[in-house]
Order: sequence, then C-alpha cells, then structure tokens
Amino acid sequence: MKKIGQSLVQKFLLSAINLIPLQSRIWFLERLGRLLYVLDGRHRRITLRNLALAFKEKNFKEREEIARSVFQNLGRVLAEFSYIPKLSEKNIGQHITVEGLENFYRAYTKGRGVLLFTAHFGNWEWMALSIPLVIRQRCNVIFRPLDSRFLDGVVQRLRTWTGNQTIPKHKSMGRLLRLLKNGEIIGVLLDQNMAWQEGVFINFFGEPACTNIGMALLALRTGAPVVPTFNIRQADGSYRVVFEPEVPLIQTGNKDQDMEKNTELFTRIIERYVRDYPDHWLWLHQRWKTRPWQAKRMKGGRNGILE
Repeated sequence: MKKIGQSLVQKFLLSAINLIPLQSRIWFLERLGRLLYVLDGRHRRITLRNLALAFKEKNFKEREEIARSVFQNLGRVLAEFSYIPKLSEKNIGQHITVEGLENFYRAYTKGRGVLLFTAHFGNWEWMALSIPLVIRQRCNVIFRPLDSRFLDGVVQRLRTWTGNQTIPKHKSMGRLLRLLKNGEIIGVLLDQNMAWQEGVFINFFGEPACTNIGMALLALRTGAPVVPTFNIRQADGSYRVVFEPEVPLIQTGNKDQDMEKNTELFTRIIERYVRDYPDHWLWLHQRWKTRPWQAKRMKGGRNGILE
C-alpha cells in the first residue's frame, strides 16, 4: 500500500508540474540556476576550481561566465526533465533532431549490441529518452540510485517513460554482458570521478582523472561497437543529437593496457565536446577529486589501508 501511495503521489506531482507551460518553467528555472550560482558557495567553488584546472588560458571573468551558464543549464535540464511525459513520437521532432543515425544503424546491424557512451552534457536525460522514440529500440541506462526513495522513484518513472530500462551500476557487469549478447543497446555516462580502486588515471584537460574502465572491458570482451553520442543545444532551445562513427578499438592483446588505452580514447572524445561547448557540461561534479598520490599511499599501506 505504501508503494501504491507513493506512486499516486508521484503521478500527481508530475501532472501538477506539467500544468505549467514548458517555456515558463525554463524561464523560471534558468534564472533560479543563476541565483543558485550566487547562493551555493560550495558548488560555485568546485565549478570555478574545475574550470581553472581545465582552462588555464582563460581569465577569471571568462571562467565565471561559463560557470554561471552551467548553473543556468542545470535549471533548464530540470525544467525539461519533468516535461518527459509530454514527449511522444509525434512531437519529439520539435525538440530533438538527429544527426548521424546511419552510424548507429551500421553498428547495430552487427548484432553484438551497441555501447552508446556520453557524458553529463547538454540534456543527457532527453537524449536517452529520445532513443526509443526515434529508433524504436530501448536503451539500457546505467545509473546510481538516489538516496531518497521517493525522489528516486520519480526519476526512474521519468527515465523509463518512453520504454528505456535502468540498471543500477552496482555489480551490473554480468547483466550488461547478457544484454549485449542479446543485441541490446547500453548507455554509459563516462565522465564521473571514480575511487582509485575502481578506475585508471586518464589525462583529461591535462590533469589525471580517475576514470571507469568498465565500458572498455565490455567492448573488448564482447566486440560490441562503441558509438559516441552527444547532444548540443541549438539557438531555438531544441537539441541536436549526434551519433558519431563507431570508435575503432585498440587491441594489442595486453588486456590491462588495452582497457586503459581505450578508456583514454573515449575520454579524449568527451574532452573535445566539453572544449567546444563548456557551458553544456556538469562542472559542479568533482571530476578530479581522486588524485594519483591517494592510490600510491593506499597501495603502499598495510593491507591496502591508508596509513
């Protein structure tokens, strides 16, 4: 009964929010985002510190304007996220156009499944939900559950609205291998910081960033094609989703080296998009939180414990 009650509240909440016109929500939440830039000192400092690491050639005012735009973009993403129940095959073209669809189909027809990789870039939520509406195939999206069960329920309801399936990332490797064996599509966000035990350090904007090697492992083990997929906001507020050509994998026979080199290859593609559209990326995330010295100290301590 509790689950039924929560489900009804979630439905009511989304219905109530969608009584407000989308453009009005965007207008309000974009401005709220810029206000939060002023009020949220912690995330403002993280954002500016990240931008200083990545764009040493830019002055403070340039980086500050990017930071304000990042907060504004998050407000827009939040406004659009709750609009998902209003999207359909009939109107998706008004909000999203697709480029390079032939690259996706070329990879998909290999019959080994497809690994779509992207980042917290533009409106990554809309991009994922558009896949079933555009190509009529579901995408299996890896995610980390939210701490709040109620909010997590709202988010999962929206993420699966158009037919996608969400997969908790914890101990998901076996399930992902089965999905690829069945020829399914998996979406991976490859731009988050990892603990030193879970990733490798890859050059990202000239700084070592601990990065998940799971996607490289999946690709090398299954032969599933890897297709970079990003979305770019247009002047009219719509998005252009770009399916790039399949990434040729580096395969030398050295498993560890191949996983690291391919992860580096994928990360360079993410960096290219972030450099071109810096206001689209989630600079609030502590991408360089894990540092190489932590791994060295942990490995050198007794029983792997930091001394």
